[in-house]
Amino acid sequence: MGIEIEVGLENAAKMPRITEETLELESPKGLANPKVRRLLIAGGAVLLGALTGLYLFYRLRESTDDAQVDAHVAPVASKIYGRAAEVLVQDNQPVKAGQVLMKIDARDYQAAVNQARAALDVAEAEARSAGVDVPRTQINTASRTSSAEAQLAAAEADLARAQAAYDQARTADLAWAQANVEKSRANAELAKLDLERYRPLMEKAEISKQQFDVAKANADATGSALKADEERLAQAQHNVEITKAQSLAATARVEEAHASVASAIGNVQQVTMKQADAQAKVAKVAQARASLEAAELQLSYTTIVAPVDGVATHREVEPGQIVQAGQGLLVVVPLQEVYVTANFKETQLARMKPGQKAYVKADTYGNTFTGRVDSIAGATGAVLSLLPPENATGNYVKVVQRIPVKIVLDPVRTSKAVLRPGMNVVATVVTE
Repeated sequence: MGIEIEVGLENAAKMPRITEETLELESPKGLANPKVRRLLIAGGAVLLGALTGLYLFYRLRESTDDAQVDAHVAPVASKIYGRAAEVLVQDNQPVKAGQVLMKIDARDYQAAVNQARAALDVAEAEARSAGVDVPRTQINTASRTSSAEAQLAAAEADLARAQAAYDQARTADLAWAQANVEKSRANAELAKLDLERYRPLMEKAEISKQQFDVAKANADATGSALKADEERLAQAQHNVEITKAQSLAATARVEEAHASVASAIGNVQQVTMKQADAQAKVAKVAQARASLEAAELQLSYTTIVAPVDGVATHREVEPGQIVQAGQGLLVVVPLQEVYVTANFKETQLARMKPGQKAYVKADTYGNTFTGRVDSIAGATGAVLSLLPPENATGNYVKVVQRIPVKIVLDPVRTSKAVLRPGMNVVATVVTE
């Protein structure tokens, strides 16, 4: 509805018509407009909320672009000297743990195994022979010892009898023979004197011829008895010499038996020596077996296998090449076990600890991967470097140091991305 105002008849036709649209165009402008003020207030509130949210979001997060993908790379090297017979893997070829990567000419090492096995057989045969000698020597030694002891006992008994016979011949028999000689000599002297007394009497016929003959017979008998007793005395003296010689011979046999016993006892040491020899032969068996195991171990080194699952790369060997012990051949990179090493500033570690959530953005893919903080290094990168700084030299400049933080990633599907050691990433840790 239009509003008409009369100003005068003469000006009625000249006055413009005032409508609602005209009134709206003439409303206040700028901050004087309530709508503008409301919009500004609402926009300020939204901006303040956004800034607050961003502050709260980034206050609990620490990020660094000084980070890269790492892995426990497995270098493959030769443990022996030899010629590369076969190289069964190419650069950047996926391999499995235990897969044969390379073979070294094994003929020399197989010959060493055969030689060690033959030495083991010889050592075992010698050990068995020595084991048989020990009980046989023990039996022989025991038999000889028993025989020697029996001979010693018999010799000692013979010596006792010989000494008893010698003592008897030297004392009782000899004394008895001497006494008989003295008695017979006395009787012979008496008979001789009687004969001499009877002879003049017979010549004077004072005694009969019969009495003289009796005296003469008695003198002859006593003389014969004396001669017999003297012979028995000589025999007794001879028996003393005989029994003395027998005693000396028995003593010699006893000494010989003692020597035999000592020799038999000495043979017991042979048993000990045989036992020691047998033990030495057994030790040689163990030594030969160890040599065989060492040779077999060297032979096993001719086949080189992959230590872990991964990708074989950096191959540096060709078939026919002579390789040295310890020479690097290639490298196996376990792509499924990569992790991130993020070098955070020391000022970012105040609230950081193992187990916290982490995000990793790879430059290659632009994707973000999740993970967690595994551990924080025990020293700064400068200290762990090959040439750490010497601040005591006087040229000290304070520089914010960085400390490596290991971040373990959650499993990543190979169809989505493949993270390779050395790739640059941006690491962010939620420190709430």
